[in-house]
Amino acid sequence: MRSVEQLGRYRLTQSDEFFKLGRDSVLLARFCTLRRGWWVCDLGCGVGSLLLLVSQREESLHRLGIELNPGAADLARQNLADNGLSGQVLTGDLRERSLTPGDRFHLVLSNPPYFRAGSGKSGGQARMDDTCSVTDLCQAAGRLVRTGGRFALVYRPERLAELFSALEGARLTPKRLQLLSYDLTKPPYAVLVEAVKEGGPGLEILPVHYQVSSES
Repeated sequence: MRSVEQLGRYRLTQSDEFFKLGRDSVLLARFCTLRRGWWVCDLGCGVGSLLLLVSQREESLHRLGIELNPGAADLARQNLADNGLSGQVLTGDLRERSLTPGDRFHLVLSNPPYFRAGSGKSGGQARMDDTCSVTDLCQAAGRLVRTGGRFALVYRPERLAELFSALEGARLTPKRLQLLSYDLTKPPYAVLVEAVKEGGPGLEILPVHYQVSSES
């Protein structure tokens, strides 16, 4: 079953068959560094939610999405077209080096499956990383982003050591970090990280984003 959600001036068509827009993507789109005319790639773009969200901030982008599921990729193409946005959505595995030229993008984004395969965490198969590990994800981002370009993603706090190791292996240096929590009484449930390719030392830790206090 399909549904339509209004994202500012854009309309997002979603389907019960595919992972739906969540708060993590909204916060990631606000968190990432973005400039006019940048080349932006969303790894595992689903139905194109993140591409629409970053376009709210800056419409003059060169957009590319990469999505493994053909049905979701088709819907992402439809969402771009329905909103009059230029861009391309490739159907394929982000680990395929031949899918798109490397060293091209100013910004690579991803809201990936971030629970370890077989962990028993909630969210179903779409949120498990058995089809694409954090190492695979970071290697793809490191290949696609240009030197000095950025990779921004949302991940799990308890897996930060794995993430930082994978980023380092892809020549990506974490530069900005923000924890996400539901309220002051609960530990963070997710973390936003932005890394720079061949970046120098220094990590900026932003204040924790509390869902209740920030959105009320």
